Amino acid sequence: MRKRSWMVQIIVIALLILLAGCSQKGNSGSAKGNELENLTIMLDWYPNAVHSSIYYAKEKGFFEDEGLNVTIEMPAETNDPLKLAATGKVDLAISYQMQVALSRSENIPVVSLATLVRHSLNGIMFKKESGILSPKDLEYKKVGYASSSISEAVVETMIKADGGDPSKVKMVDVGWNLMPAIATDNVDALTSAYSNHEFVILNKEGHDMVMIPPSEYGVPENYELILVTGEDTLKKKKASFEKFWRALAKGQEAVNENPEEALQVLLDHENDSFPLDKEIEMQSLEVLLPLMYAENLPFGYQEEGSWNGVIDWLFDVGIIQEKFDATEVYKNIMPK
Repeated sequence: MRKRSWMVQIIVIALLILLAGCSQKGNSGSAKGNELENLTIMLDWYPNAVHSSIYYAKEKGFFEDEGLNVTIEMPAETNDPLKLAATGKVDLAISYQMQVALSRSENIPVVSLATLVRHSLNGIMFKKESGILSPKDLEYKKVGYASSSISEAVVETMIKADGGDPSKVKMVDVGWNLMPAIATDNVDALTSAYSNHEFVILNKEGHDMVMIPPSEYGVPENYELILVTGEDTLKKKKASFEKFWRALAKGQEAVNENPEEALQVLLDHENDSFPLDKEIEMQSLEVLLPLMYAENLPFGYQEEGSWNGVIDWLFDVGIIQEKFDATEVYKNIMPK
């Protein structure tokens, strides 16, 4: 009897050890499946050179190292990133400083977390052969733009600062057909066009293009691209966004150190509907990289002075009706 009792005990102990092992394996698998937090980010446009750090960070596992599973989405409409971020339909989105300031003035609960490109990419663009030398030379000429009151105000401000009369300029809304409009001489100049995209492509196609930055004629220097979220989402996921930015900043460092390798990662993930030209994207990256950093500031850090300058200008040109506290619209998610 005593021998049988010992045998029963041994069998019971063995079974308990076996069950404990299975339980640990099950728990381990469950933890592994749940350890990555899902985050979505919506791009401002189709994937291109400016998004290289995001794709590099995802490809190299930097987001996973921070415990994040990041899904990258493209917008169906140009207003989608801001709208969906504000309503919490996506966690993060890429947008534009001036557009975010305008949205905030309309009580849309969106917050900027970091800057990706800290200088304007927009300006007035024209062919060298046009005879245009400065903004006032646009009098009695046609300027194409993409359905934006901000773009109209940029042109008006620049012409006034140069001593010209904006009322003598014909603004032509060409939508996003910016390049065909100037390539075929349907307009004499463009705004809403970027130094890292349209300017590069038009020059490659044989058009000798010139571009005047807005900051040279009365328009405040502004953050072209910023990372945004909704107010409510920020309250819930601030720690997750800090993790996201650490991973993205690591990706950006890699882009800066080895642009060709990082760009290849982007090219490997290009959208079939928007095929990329490697030469164009490389030139774009060469334009972008110097504009993404500030001396003595960490990558992405926003300054209150920049936001105040944008808010003041938008008010002065009548795009927003009231000024507001800049600290309402931006919250840095990285330490200074």
